[in-house]
Amino acid sequence: MLPSEPTSRPAGTPRSARARDIIDAAFAILDEEGADALTMRRLAEDVGMRAPSLYKHFPDKAHLEAALIEDIFFAAGDTLHHALAHPSDEGVVRSVLARYRSNARTLPNRYRLATSGRLRRDLLPECLEEWAGQPFFFATGDPYRSQALWSLAHGMVILEIDGRYPEDSELDRTWDAAAAAFER
Repeated sequence: MLPSEPTSRPAGTPRSARARDIIDAAFAILDEEGADALTMRRLAEDVGMRAPSLYKHFPDKAHLEAALIEDIFFAAGDTLHHALAHPSDEGVVRSVLARYRSNARTLPNRYRLATSGRLRRDLLPECLEEWAGQPFFFATGDPYRSQALWSLAHGMVILEIDGRYPEDSELDRTWDAAAAAFER
């Protein structure tokens, strides 16, 4: 059964202050150098501990990446839910797309981590992914159009981040055309 209104923000995974410090250091590496630079050894050095000590907080790199993705999903969900609740004068679809695009372009390495490869849903809080994506559903009013809108937004933003559009493209106009295709 589909929700008739946005659900409450799910609870996040409780983290110790030291685990939060590790996550913050991991984000610093990810943001500056990309996912390939984020190794457990490098992270341990950056937080001033030996690599084996890192495993007391995160049993492996998959759990560390899941913690990062959790934070990314919460940040994206908060932004998109705000766009849904306070759309621009141009409408909710354009508002959701604009926020999605802005988030991805602002922190492209975080975006890539959260949207590339297989997602370990079993390591994320229950309902987090669904909650974060709900604004697409409420912007379109249909689960299939919602997935189509997200797919379009993801494809467009990754092409933009990777510089795959021709240099003379007017991408704001391209995004406007995408929004127009989904407006009710």
